[in-house]
Amino acid sequence: MRRLLIEEPVTRAGPLAQRLAVFSIVATGIALIVVRDPRADTDAALVALLAGLAVALAAIVAAVFAFVRVWREGARGFGAALAGLILALVVLGYPAYRGLRGLRLPALSDVTTDIDNPPAFSRSRAAFAARNGRYPPDPSSSLRERQRDAYPQIAPLTLDIGADAAFELARQAALKRHWQIVEAIRPGGRTGNGRIEAVARGLVLNLPDDVTVRIRPRADGARIDVRSASRLGGRDFGGNADRIRTYLDDVANLALAMK
Repeated sequence: MRRLLIEEPVTRAGPLAQRLAVFSIVATGIALIVVRDPRADTDAALVALLAGLAVALAAIVAAVFAFVRVWREGARGFGAALAGLILALVVLGYPAYRGLRGLRLPALSDVTTDIDNPPAFSRSRAAFAARNGRYPPDPSSSLRERQRDAYPQIAPLTLDIGADAAFELARQAALKRHWQIVEAIRPGGRTGNGRIEAVARGLVLNLPDDVTVRIRPRADGARIDVRSASRLGGRDFGGNADRIRTYLDDVANLALAMK
């Protein structure tokens, strides 16, 4: 009498989740390398990056489906599904963190320390070339009020040193943060104000944003105002405010080191 072998059910969703997760890691890794290259087609690279993140989401869905089958039917494939879930979460971890943080903030892409009289971006030929012919538009009054409510701590930095010394500290801080300085005009001349025009790049995606710094002489020292504007999208997820805050902290620390 022959024995009938009963095969254990195997869920295909587990190995599928693992394969999708591995593919998403490779795809997002390559897209991230390309998007960080200033010579690359940024739009195409961002589309590829988003596609890789979408594949990671699909891996999570497949893993959840596999877990359901394992729980209900005792099917094999739990290990592959778990590996796929972990790898997909690794891919989506940082974007999810930035997205959730950004949803708690208003939709802003241009932040300044002087809401009433924000520093104007340079219209020189060199500045236009650095911005690829772009001039950041001035946000509406409603957007400025959103900034006032969201970032009350974003304020000018006042220093009890001369405007020339403040300009030099502002320039050093920009170099420390690896900004591409397009223009650096010392205080004096027709307006009396100094200006630093720069292009700053994000830490992860290396995408360019535009920054202008205004150094205004005062009777008791100098005042530094900063404006940072994103080139892509209408929401910066707090990036411009973070940039201004850390930059002014660097300037303040350099001023303290002088004493």
